[in-house]
Amino acid sequence: MLFSCLVSILADFEAACGRLWPPASITSLTTQATMTQSQERLSASAPGRVCLFGEHQDYLDLPVIPCAISRRITISGHRGDDKRIELALPDVHAEVAFTIEDCVPYRDARDYFRSAVNVLQRAGFTFSHGLRGLVRGDIPINSGTSSSSALVVAWVNLLARLSDQQRTLAPTACAALAHAAEVLEFHEPGGMMDHYATALGGVIGIEFHPELQIERLPAQLGTIVLGDSGEPKDTTAILARVKSGVLAWVAQLKRKHPAFSLHTVPLAELDRYTAGCDRESAALLWGTVANRDLTRTAWSLLQQPRVDQHRLGALLNECQNILRDQLRISTPKIDRMLDAALAAGAYGGKINGSGGGGCMFVYAPEQPEKVAAAITAAGGKAHLVQVDCGTQLAAAESV
Repeated sequence: MLFSCLVSILADFEAACGRLWPPASITSLTTQATMTQSQERLSASAPGRVCLFGEHQDYLDLPVIPCAISRRITISGHRGDDKRIELALPDVHAEVAFTIEDCVPYRDARDYFRSAVNVLQRAGFTFSHGLRGLVRGDIPINSGTSSSSALVVAWVNLLARLSDQQRTLAPTACAALAHAAEVLEFHEPGGMMDHYATALGGVIGIEFHPELQIERLPAQLGTIVLGDSGEPKDTTAILARVKSGVLAWVAQLKRKHPAFSLHTVPLAELDRYTAGCDRESAALLWGTVANRDLTRTAWSLLQQPRVDQHRLGALLNECQNILRDQLRISTPKIDRMLDAALAAGAYGGKINGSGGGGCMFVYAPEQPEKVAAAITAAGGKAHLVQVDCGTQLAAAESV
């Protein structure tokens, strides 16, 4: 059953890719892969991402606007003479080694290197050879910038190309398989935003309801300053609190009001639905709907190539207010870092990702170095980043 579902996903997403994206972008990726088909050593890379608007929206099928950033994970590799996969991960002082089987057993709860092999095999890929490889990256880890999704997207991309089928995946198909390997395989609560963002790149708007729609947003953005708080985050616990809290009340409201929908309920009418909610649940619902409306406003703004940059900054600040006060996913340190950055000249900013620690970012098209210094002074680690492309395949000089 899962095999047929994944094959269907591949077909649907590759067909959708032709509708959603300019053919030239797909052609360039296919051409690049064709040129490297006969070469032994390949590399696949994928970017991290910031969520400009729409935290905690994708798993509710509400709109999101992610943006790929110029911090990447690269996996370089070549086929081996046996069915062993051996990967060196010097950035985290680790190694991964296993033998490809029909169903590779997992060693831990989030064994993404093995799960990607299993998911690809169920989707019809075969591997008569293993590979030797190297994993390097500069995306902050466990900080809300999608380091794990970038890793899995790059790994899926490389595996498909080095499989017996030597297949070049369309970015949307790569995202679907990566989501299956990272989220579905381990019954995690996350959505698909991260996988689309890192596979497709750029600034994109994603609508999940009533059907999937992806739009490349043409706004030309300046420098983004990413600030890593160094605070560890528990994504699973936060997702469980916010997602479970919202879904539980939506289910209860639907029993009383069958027509109730998070996609259509006006914010001004929400009070009449939340009369019986406890304070925390009412705040989660209000924040979710306000976040939905703000994301749609930002989508319209980012459809303009020459974006009103101060308006963008103001919308980011509004979003942070919702995430801090209603969803309660910010932290005092993140708030201090944001305040310092705004005082230094940033136009606006917010916490990034599921929250509870990790990273924040600000939009700072002017004097980004000054803004970065302010974030550092507030206790964070600052990175200047730009909007970046999605997953890429290339020839690797050495592995």
